[in-house]
Amino acid sequence: MKKFEEMNLDRELIETLKGIHITDPTEVQQEAIPAALAGEDIIVRAKTGTGKTYSFLIPIMQNVVASSEPEALVIAPTRELALQIADSANKINRRRINVAVIYGGASINVQAQKLRRGVGIVIGTPGRIIDMIKRRELNINAVKYVVLDEADTMLDMGFIEDVEYILSQTPRSKQTLLFSATMPEKIISISRRYMRNARVMTIGEEENITTEKIKHMYFITRREQKLAAMLAYIEHYNPSKAIIFAHTKYEANNLFHTLQKRGIDVVLLHGGLTQASRERSMGIFRGRAKFLIATNVAARGIDIKDVSDIINFDVPDDPYVYVHRVGRSARMGKEGRAFTIATSNQAELIKDIEYVAKIRMERQHLNTEKFSREVMDRGDFRHGFRNEGGRGFQRREGGFRGRPFERRGGGHGRPNRYGKQFDRGR
Repeated sequence: MKKFEEMNLDRELIETLKGIHITDPTEVQQEAIPAALAGEDIIVRAKTGTGKTYSFLIPIMQNVVASSEPEALVIAPTRELALQIADSANKINRRRINVAVIYGGASINVQAQKLRRGVGIVIGTPGRIIDMIKRRELNINAVKYVVLDEADTMLDMGFIEDVEYILSQTPRSKQTLLFSATMPEKIISISRRYMRNARVMTIGEEENITTEKIKHMYFITRREQKLAAMLAYIEHYNPSKAIIFAHTKYEANNLFHTLQKRGIDVVLLHGGLTQASRERSMGIFRGRAKFLIATNVAARGIDIKDVSDIINFDVPDDPYVYVHRVGRSARMGKEGRAFTIATSNQAELIKDIEYVAKIRMERQHLNTEKFSREVMDRGDFRHGFRNEGGRGFQRREGGFRGRPFERRGGGHGRPNRYGKQFDRGR
């Protein structure tokens, strides 16, 4: 195994890594760091949770100097991931390089003031980065390093056009590092246009790296019995820490209040909350809380190492969303469970997931009778659980092969391909 000492890293940086208990490089770090230090453009396909964040931060911290203009630009799909990357960067920031995090949902004026004071590294979401470029608050003419983290998630969220715009504004001489858990053709196309002889690194199998250590289960029930099924699963398996995914903010809110009334230690995370509320929820979940109710905003880029279970209150209508969701468990080689609640007319979606993710989902036979009576007596099913997907959910045409009727993203609100207006940076 190649050690950090063999990578020609500064002794001070190596000691800083040891100070945060990073002593041996992970597989992705062994492959990516030497290539990045050598100045190569790289495309790395690896699962979140394999140590990829430090795969690009270590070379950046080795080479970037404290300056008044950004030398490194890291693009992330969500504000949570951007904040997480910034936190990791500051942990190894031995040269005290100014790091700015910019994202939608927070004061653009405060972030602009930070940029005006001079920063060496900018980490942000696509929409807010574009806003800052167009306001002339962010000058990327001197950028030497561009990182695209969770590139396939940016494709899923409708950010790829924004990413291409940002790349078109950066110097041609820059070095580009692209990280993705899957490698759709659109991302390959972008790499051909904006990267120079990019070296491709594959760490593990594309789907199996996400699913192989996870026990996949599903339960078929009626729509009004979904809550009872979830409660029966929780009682039977007693998850140590679980993320429960819902399709919509409306349904997530209902699940949160319902479980909270039952005395279950639960927190909430979705795009309708303020940034302060979202950060508070993540802090509580990393600490004492056993359950996090979330929409897909949390499906990628959140690094919580001890999540034992993923519960899909609704079947994802895109198999890749399922893969992204369950990737929150079985982190760093640990085992996990994924439980999906489906109605009888969603059997085809279960088959789609099995086919795309190359997995076998085991049908469960839970005793829901006790909870069915409780749900009926308490009237829980009246509060948003009767209608599959919650209020405002629109199913995609053609199953997972279609596109969403409305994409959401971050910043300047251009019409999407369907003529709808969408708010970027959510």
